[in-house]
Amino acid sequence: MSAPNLFLIYVSDAERSTAFYSDLFDIEPTFTSPRYVAFEVAPGVLFAIWTGGNENTTPDTPRTSEIGLMVPGPASAIDHVYQEWAAKGVRIVEEPHDDVFGRTFVIADPDGNLIRVSPID
Repeated sequence: MSAPNLFLIYVSDAERSTAFYSDLFDIEPTFTSPRYVAFEVAPGVLFAIWTGGNENTTPDTPRTSEIGLMVPGPASAIDHVYQEWAAKGVRIVEEPHDDVFGRTFVIADPDGNLIRVSPID
């Protein structure tokens, strides 16, 4: 059996979210359609956004999961990513702080999907 290789989040506007994630992670999509956009984040591993068939997916819909970006290096590397993203005007959910696993912070995309930055485990 293989490990999971598709990480999919629901969005209400694929074009807006494509622009958001392309800018945030400095990556370009490897596949684009009106309702589904995929980014290859490692060989054979996709991070994708999808409007699905659910016209009711809106920023008001509560999100119950997070995607993560694990950053190598010292705690200052986490703070550096925070400063870069804050300068882009992202919505900050949790400011940088130390937790049991190290330095971390959380932002939200335009639909309220959470993105946690933390050190590599």
